Parts: sequence; C-alpha cells; structure tokens
Amino acid sequence: MMQSNAYPLLKPWSLLLAIAALVACFAACTDAGRTAEVVDLVPRVSGLPDTVTFAEVAPIIRANCMPCHREGQAGPFPLVNYTDMRRKARTIRKMVVNRWMPPWPADTAYSHFLGERALNARQIATIAKWVDQGSLIGDTTNLPPMPTTKDATMSGMHPGTREPDAVVWLPDTFHIPGDNRDRFIIAKAPFELPRDTFLSGVEFVPGNRQGVHHMNGAMISYAKGAKQDVYSGATYIDADSTQSLDAYGDLLLQNDDGTWPLLTPNMVNYLPGLSPPIYPPGIGGYHIPRSGAFLMNTLHYGPSMRDTLDRSRFNLWFSSTPPGRPMKELQLGTLGMSPVVPDLVIPPDTVMTFRTSLLIPADISVLTLNPHMHLLGKSFLAFALTPSGDTIPLVRIKEWDFRWQFAYTFPTMLHVPKNSVIHVVAVFDNTRANRNNPYDPPRTARAPVGAHMRTTDEMLQFFVNYVDYRPGDEQIGLDPE
Repeated sequence: MMQSNAYPLLKPWSLLLAIAALVACFAACTDAGRTAEVVDLVPRVSGLPDTVTFAEVAPIIRANCMPCHREGQAGPFPLVNYTDMRRKARTIRKMVVNRWMPPWPADTAYSHFLGERALNARQIATIAKWVDQGSLIGDTTNLPPMPTTKDATMSGMHPGTREPDAVVWLPDTFHIPGDNRDRFIIAKAPFELPRDTFLSGVEFVPGNRQGVHHMNGAMISYAKGAKQDVYSGATYIDADSTQSLDAYGDLLLQNDDGTWPLLTPNMVNYLPGLSPPIYPPGIGGYHIPRSGAFLMNTLHYGPSMRDTLDRSRFNLWFSSTPPGRPMKELQLGTLGMSPVVPDLVIPPDTVMTFRTSLLIPADISVLTLNPHMHLLGKSFLAFALTPSGDTIPLVRIKEWDFRWQFAYTFPTMLHVPKNSVIHVVAVFDNTRANRNNPYDPPRTARAPVGAHMRTTDEMLQFFVNYVDYRPGDEQIGLDPE
C-alpha cells in the first residue's frame, strides 16, 4: 500500500522493510450450496431475448473477462473473438454460473467498491442461455468495436487513464532457475529524469507474470549532486543470504559521501489481481527527484519447474500540481499494529477462527482496503464499530481465494469516527478438505519468522489506506474518471 512520508536511509530501514509481505498464487474454491442457488436463479430471469446471440454476450465477456483472457495475461486461454468464446462456451457457462469467474471475492451484498466485476443475475442468465441455445453468432453488424487490448497496466485497467509519462526498467534480466524453489530478492531500478517533478501515480509491472508472486517497493531520492552514477552497483541481491544493510551496500544505494539518501517507504506494491488505486486530484501523490531509484525490498519469485526469465518495470504518471492530502496506512495483524488473537498457529486437521482489532484515535476517511491471507484462508470479515455502537461494514469475503487479492476502493470516502474500533475476523482451514492446502497430510501452519515469508507460511493482515478526516469528505468521490 502507499504512504507519503520520507525518511533518512538509516538502520531503521531494516525494520521498516521487514514489514513487507503480500503474496498471491493459485486456485478457486467451490461451494455446492451456492452453485445450486445460482443454477436456480438462471431460469427465473425474465425479459431476455427469445434467442440470445453473440451480440448480447460479447460485450459482457469483453468487459469482464478479456482483460485477463488474452495473449500475455493471466488467463489460460483467450476470450477475444467469437471463435475463442464458442470454443470455450461450456467452460464459460460453468465458471460464471458458479460465480467462480470473473474474480471478485468481496461480497457485494455487504459493501460496494469501484470497479466491481461481479456479474449480475441478468448477465449470468444471458451467457447461460446463449450456451444452452448452441452459442449462435447471430447478427454482429451493430456490435461495438472490440476494445483496444492494452497491457494489463493502470492505463489498460482504468478507462480514461493516459499512457505512462515515463517507464523505469530494471537494468538487467533476472534468471529464475527451474529448481522449484522460492526466491526472495532485494533489487533496484535506478532512474534519471529531466527534472524534479510531481508524481500522481506509480505501478510495478512484472515482466514475467507467472514468475513474480509479489513485490514491495520504496523510492530513493538523491539530492542534487549527491550521486553521480545511480546505475552503479548490483541490480539483484539474494535476500535469504544477505543482511539488509549489506545488500544496500552491494546495491550502492549510498550517496557518494557515504551518507544515506531519503527513502519513501511502501510506495508501490504488487501482487496478482491487485490494481493500484488511482485517486482524484488533491489526494495523495509524491515529489519525485530528478535522480533516484525504486528499491524492491521484497521481490518474490515463486517456485518454477523450468528455467525462465524476468525483467520488470515501473510505470510513472507525472502531475503539474504538488502532492495533495497525504495518504496514510493502517496495518492490522501479522507484522502490523495489532496482534492476532490467538497467536496465528493452526494445527493440522483444524478449522480455526482468529481476530485482530485496532482503536482509531482520530477521525479518518477511508479510501482503500486490502485483506491478505495465504493458502489456508477460508473467510475474511472486517468492520468498524463506532463509540455509539453502530457498525460500519468494510469488507466481507465469504470464500477466500488465495489467487485473487484485490485493493478495494470505496466509491466515496468512508468516514470512520474517532475512537471507533476496526475488527477483523478470519477463518483458516488446515484440513484435507481445503483444496489449497499445500501439505497432505496437513502440517502445523504459523505466522512467518523474519522479513521473508514462504507461501506455505500463514498470515492475517488488513491494510487500510486513509486520509485525515475533513467535514464533507463523505461526498468526495474516489473515481478518478
């Protein structure tokens, strides 16, 4: 998540950067009871055409499925044209009727967010009827033109967002050996710009979407004349075999006189399924120096069975105006500001509930939420309880899906009053019934020890991006379009 403060690069860095940890990986889960409910819903939708053709189905699938189901993206097959959709028609029907796809884990009956991809009953019924009637092509004369298939970046996922103003590449390619082993890397992507300016948005774009599990990044700012060659030093350091300060030395992050530059921590993060939020002018933003580097204090490559490569990049969006109201972050749970109760230890063959809570000492306006668990997660609930006893729904995920971990942005700022308590209730399933369980038979799972965690460790985290409350925030929309 994002934070606007800058700190000198001193020994506390090793503590700041140890907080990093967002991972995402595999698999969707099923629920027979909910499947039956949705199947029953399909024939009850009225007002559909007597014959449903590709003209009715294509806009639904192109808007909700094609961003991932196209060349170079996460979807296992393309859904771009009629031939693609006809070939996978039965699979499409099964996935949407069971609400496994498109992925939108948050329960829309509990709270609403920008960019919801959950299909409504009419859309599901339309697709089901099209498949049941033989997937007819029909008259496509008036079918809207196919959307431009941009890269799955902010400019492609947020309509109206312009192409990036600058791209910062990692200098070298990283070779991922096919030894089926996790790798945790500390890396840097140096940059030199024409001048100091303001930054409205930044995102990390993995070059190998199958290989990169997650990334937690900060920005280093060099004062004028403090660093003659920002490109000197190593690009990648093995975090498992090197202490943080030694790694920073090998990366040659210091100023030329040996002092440490300024650091903006937690500036940009990545995990599959997470689209960086874009806020309207006046909220957030950064000052970016002419000379600096993005520091990836955790760049996690997941296990690979074959040798492969990665060269990732950062997309930058500039702004002509200074940063707006500074964004802040709450981190509840593992490695955060509030303990997990009981301790996050899950014995084999158990389903357990854990909680964490945090008192909010001042009025805040919530912008974006990000729940996080690993493979054993089963359900997630977060809400705020006000001093007067009112409940403010935050997010509920009834069926945790480790593969899809989103940042959820509210349509308007959400006021959480002073002395409210944010509560998180999470259920973990460490039984054979959990198809995502990495071990058979199950083993004891627990929170990670140290800064670098494996996918098979377990976590319970809740990140809340917010600004200090001002009267009228409740009417401020967060849609940047």
